[in-house]
Amino acid sequence: MLEENKLKTLLNLIGNSTGEELVWMNEYLNDIVSKQSSKDEQPVAKNGVNKITIAYGTETGNSKKLATEFAAKAKKQGIHAKVQSLEQYRLNDLPKEEYFLAVISTHGDGEPPAAAKKFYDHVHQNGFKLEKLKYSVLALGDTSYPLFCKAGEDVDEQLNKLGGKRIAPLQKCDIDFDTEAEEWFSNIFRSLNGDSPVTAPSHSIPKRSTGKKNYTGTLLTHVNLNDRGSAKETYHIEITAEEVTYLPGDSIGIIPENDKIIVEKIIAVTRIDATTNIDYKDELISVYDLLHKKLNIVYLPERVVKHYASVVKKNIPVKRIDLLELVKAYPVKDSDQFLEVVKILEPIAPRLYSIASSPEAHSGEVHITVAKNSFKVENETKYGLASEFLSHFNVDDQLKFYIHPNNQFRLPEEDKNIVMIGPGTGIAPFRSFIAERDATGATGKSWLFFGEQHFTTDFLYQTEIQNWFETGVLTKVNTAFSRDQPEKIYVQHKMLQHGAEFFEWLQAGSYVYVCGTKEPMSVDVEQTLLQIIEQFGDRSKEEAVKYLDDMKEDGRYIKDVY
Repeated sequence: MLEENKLKTLLNLIGNSTGEELVWMNEYLNDIVSKQSSKDEQPVAKNGVNKITIAYGTETGNSKKLATEFAAKAKKQGIHAKVQSLEQYRLNDLPKEEYFLAVISTHGDGEPPAAAKKFYDHVHQNGFKLEKLKYSVLALGDTSYPLFCKAGEDVDEQLNKLGGKRIAPLQKCDIDFDTEAEEWFSNIFRSLNGDSPVTAPSHSIPKRSTGKKNYTGTLLTHVNLNDRGSAKETYHIEITAEEVTYLPGDSIGIIPENDKIIVEKIIAVTRIDATTNIDYKDELISVYDLLHKKLNIVYLPERVVKHYASVVKKNIPVKRIDLLELVKAYPVKDSDQFLEVVKILEPIAPRLYSIASSPEAHSGEVHITVAKNSFKVENETKYGLASEFLSHFNVDDQLKFYIHPNNQFRLPEEDKNIVMIGPGTGIAPFRSFIAERDATGATGKSWLFFGEQHFTTDFLYQTEIQNWFETGVLTKVNTAFSRDQPEKIYVQHKMLQHGAEFFEWLQAGSYVYVCGTKEPMSVDVEQTLLQIIEQFGDRSKEEAVKYLDDMKEDGRYIKDVY
């Protein structure tokens, strides 16, 4: 009931209002009441937990996506969730945390993503205790790799060693992570609401992914993009495959095969019967096929060399070495002993290549840009397994691959400006970006920085880039050919040369993408970017760092480096 003076005011207002005004007031009051009711009905966690921290370490955006989804689910449960990148997370806050959830991916040979490296190293220092911490870890990975979800495993183990208490078991996820992630979400809520989480084995590997679709493609084109006289071999490879789906920014995963000649030499040295069948992942496969198509026999990791030493019972220096060199220097006793060695070998890890085609412009096709990797080992020239494997393909050959999504490396809205920095094979995803923008008629401006050794022999996709510039699809193009003059000029020098305009693009909300080698290229590019912000944006060093951090947080500075 209203107080008398309020009731009098209300009746006076009603009496002096038109019909339309009364309808408006009615709707207005209903809206207020509805909002107040929804506030009153906000769910509250049964166990009194109302605040959690969700930190993510990501390379391709999947961990961030899941962390954000989980925060939304937590809010519906009446729990406030703070979401933060492990790159930005203040390490001194960890001992103060009560409920801490980590979503972290694994890359390469069991490594954490670059953005999580600082946090990963910090929890391994063991110089502090986490006695009040209650935590759980969601680990993302790819079962094709030997050290599946290793970074997540390591973080889970270290938080436990430092005194943290698991509120739900470690959950491992393959590339198709939706089901496992949902199970982890449910387990967390059970625990936060005072119920017991489902006690699945914390270190179990999920069944082989069924959602990672494997394609068999046919080669349409296989061309060396470098001209005669170049010190490099860079192949443009076009593959057609039925119903292949991807987005610009994604990669394809290819599992290369070992050189048949090397396999035959290993078989000859060890005197193993090449037709002997071995049970490998619930499938009978001959020793020859295992060594040729399934198992890694080159540049063995140190952990495998240690296992080899224990099998042959010999003291072997722990270093990375090819299996052929190992069996020659430290022979197995007989073929039975070599069968033991075969069982300790790890699977060939897939190699990821940025997709250089656009689904809109190249429907039903996937294009990649592959540089043949060569290096010296004790004055002997050796080649990267995957790039050597791919360099020998011919038109009409078949190739198996899968799509590796990269949700972080995506084009913005069509009216947004983009700056692309991609020396060498880093040009690959930007060929995809530009072709996609061309096909969709995007209105945003585009600026490309490309670098290589020589203009005449190493200007990858030169004709296409020039055509895109002439037709206005590319607004600006700046190239850096490092060996065409006495002093070496790289893409970062060209960025600085155009620093004033570069900063204008940043101020206009442009998205900046970097693709190529992690070191030194991406490090030098980032330092130059900070210099541009400081110099042409009239900011201090600290303000420049804050400016770039804000760009990262807003998803406007994105790297895909290797």
